[in-house]
Amino acid sequence: MKVAVVGAGLAGVEAVWQLSKFGAEVDLYEMKPVKFSPAHKSACFAELVCSNSLKAERINSAAGLLKAEMSKLGSLCVECAYKTRVPAGGALAVDRELFSAMITDRIKSLANVNIINCEATSLPEADAVIIAAGPLASEGISAVIRELCGDALSFFDAAAPIVSADSVDMNYAFTQSRYDRGGEDDYINCPMNKEQYEAFYEAIINAESAEVHSFDRRKDVYEGCMPIEVLASRGRDTMRFGPLKPVGLTDPRTGHRPWANLQLRKENKEGTMYNLVGFQTNLRFSEQKRVFSMFPALHSAEFLRYGVMHRNTFINSPKLLNSDFSLRSNPNIFFAGQITGVEGYMESASSGILAGINAYRRVKGLDTLTLPANTMIGALSRYISDETVTDFQPMGANFGVLMPLEEKIRDKSERYTALSERAARELDSFLKEIK
Repeated sequence: MKVAVVGAGLAGVEAVWQLSKFGAEVDLYEMKPVKFSPAHKSACFAELVCSNSLKAERINSAAGLLKAEMSKLGSLCVECAYKTRVPAGGALAVDRELFSAMITDRIKSLANVNIINCEATSLPEADAVIIAAGPLASEGISAVIRELCGDALSFFDAAAPIVSADSVDMNYAFTQSRYDRGGEDDYINCPMNKEQYEAFYEAIINAESAEVHSFDRRKDVYEGCMPIEVLASRGRDTMRFGPLKPVGLTDPRTGHRPWANLQLRKENKEGTMYNLVGFQTNLRFSEQKRVFSMFPALHSAEFLRYGVMHRNTFINSPKLLNSDFSLRSNPNIFFAGQITGVEGYMESASSGILAGINAYRRVKGLDTLTLPANTMIGALSRYISDETVTDFQPMGANFGVLMPLEEKIRDKSERYTALSERAARELDSFLKEIK
């Protein structure tokens, strides 16, 4: 049996590593060093471009739980990260060059892996194919993806922040659809009076934006999906006639229409996550936390994802992929990495692990695997394949994607510990069963 893997980023190398362990013959297509993306400089695999931090290490954090689950699945990236780590407090940070070099050496040493250094401009011939193109996918592989996925391919990530439902203070919010059209709890409304709005306006027009790389600049996205801070700069009341318009709403605390109103919309069917409607932004993450928390209902909001606007090639996975990362229209084709809508280095790597395992199982005629829903990897795979999601945006590891605990725990640290312990138990039980 032969499996082709396109892309030697973190997702691609994890897929290759899993396939190799099972004894599969692998063709790994990687266009470096023949051709580089605008962001990549090194000829090594698994190049870390934006940061050397792989986020928190503690088990009661979403990032820590994700890495712990990956370790149990035999992750190459987690193993090499610990061997090349540098001091970074509670985060797992690595020496970027050593990390990539070690992974490259490990992959190149595999006898059953054939490395092909060229840009993939057509679908490779193999029993199964894993497309692990990154957020800066080349024109050649993008054309292949477009052929497979039609118009369900995005080249720019313009996403609003997402907050956890239980961190919204409902003493300052109310549920109502505009003009009462739709379900009563379709939206959570976060009103502001005139004084609060004026303070918010001054804060947002003076807030600091994130650095924009040359390959992230795109003019047409700003009119079709304008950052909230750009809209605010066009006039004191522009937000009140846009995302913060209060028409069709009545604040039950006052009996009147609010001066301004932010609507929160469910991000998942369980209602554990809500996005800030119309608040796509390029503000620094710390500024988003500071400024958006000025809404009284969000004074203690837990941001599960901050708003982003950058180049990010990804497919509309809920319409296209199964939870095992296979393409619904052709189950022998798998996707892995950020192109699936998982966001982050380790999230991408984790999807590569599952894609590799499942590509092997598919070719061998075995049932493919989806990890338990209460594990971080299992929850992310279900998020990207959830057909009920209508406005799909990439998502990183966070506790909001997990099902709530049966017992309500108010203390956040204790709640996260309980969620992590539940995930560990369920993953251990699952792995014991399949072994």
